[in-house]
Formats: sequence, structure tokens, C-alpha cells
Amino acid sequence: MGIYSIENIQLMKKFPELAPELYQSYIAFSKAVLNEGHLSRKEKEIIAVAVSHVTECPYCIDFHTKKAKKAGASLEELFEAVMAAAAIEAGGAYAHRTQMHRAYDGKLAESFYSRDDLENINTLTDLSPEIQQTAMAFFSKASKEGKLTAKLKQLISVAVAHTSECPYCIASHTAEAKKEGCSKEELAEAVMTAALLRSGGAVTHAVNMLQSYEQGSEE
Repeated sequence: MGIYSIENIQLMKKFPELAPELYQSYIAFSKAVLNEGHLSRKEKEIIAVAVSHVTECPYCIDFHTKKAKKAGASLEELFEAVMAAAAIEAGGAYAHRTQMHRAYDGKLAESFYSRDDLENINTLTDLSPEIQQTAMAFFSKASKEGKLTAKLKQLISVAVAHTSECPYCIASHTAEAKKEGCSKEELAEAVMTAALLRSGGAVTHAVNMLQSYEQGSEE
């Protein structure tokens, strides 16, 4: 059986035996998060697919892609969601250059994350014009309306920003999401979808732990 074999999923049947109450609590959490609410099931599953590409959990990608398809999402919509996630991942690294510059120059600040950083990010001169231009073009295109609405893309962006734990991305995309008409409730549901995917990736990977444990017993 491979490290990421489809057969591994069968090991999840053992989870209720290992910690019955705890596992049932997780299942209840999962259902509550993905139920129709301020966001539709389809929107939540699209967000879940985007976030699962950030957590890089193949089990989650497989499971939520199938759920999203069942909820009516097209392949084009899902790919746009993944590209929106990719833009946030790239944008987080791009934004954190401010920390690199501060450390390199030996400058001290009252905090690692300053509101001024958001204003100064695009004035840093460590990138060639071509890299700067193509990066900004990618970030802009990824957030524009396409198969997905600009509003849903910002909800994806905020969810991914919380997954990658980038305060710059959280701040800037929450502001953009508000401009697109997102409510606090919609944002909260998007963030909780990200929280579920982070926990879900950990829970699901327990099948690999079980596999390793059983193999260790055989040695």
C-alpha cells in the first residue's frame, strides 16, 4: 500500500473506535461548517477545494472536489478557485519581503507587522521591473470576476489568508471583501471552512499514522 494510496481511506473506519466521543465531535463540527448558511454548500465546497490546495492534503482535494462537483461547481470554477489560492500564497511571500528587508538592514520596529508595511510593499526595489509587473498582473487577474464572482474570490482569498496565516493578506483582502459586499457572517463562514480544512487534513492524515503504526508492529 502506497503512502497516499486510495486504500488508505478505508483506515478511517477505525477512527470511531480509537476516540469515539472526540471523533463524533469532529464530525458534528464538520457538518455544521459545511451546512448551508450565509454561504451556499457550493460556495463552501469551492472554498474548501481552494484551501485544500494550500494545506496540500490529497485526501481533502479528492473529497472536496467530488463534493463541489456534486454541489454544481464546474471544473473551470474550481480551477479559478485554485488560482485565487495560488495568488494569495504568492502574495503572502511577496508581502513578507518587508520583514526580510528590515532584518537585512538591521532595522528594529515596535512590531513585526506594521500597518505601514502594507503601504510600502510595492515600493521595495529588490525586484526587477518585469518580475514586479508580472506579479502584480497575476495578483490582479486572480481577483477579477471570471467564472467565479469577484465577491467569492475575495472570500476564498480571506479563507486562504487565514490558512497561510499572513496578516498582510488578511488585512488587505478583508478590506477588498467588504468592498465587494461580503458580510461579517459570510467572512466568518469562509474562515471556519478554512479552519475545518486545516483540522480535516490533520484528522485524515491519521490514516498514515495508523499505517505506519501497523507496519511498525510487524517489524
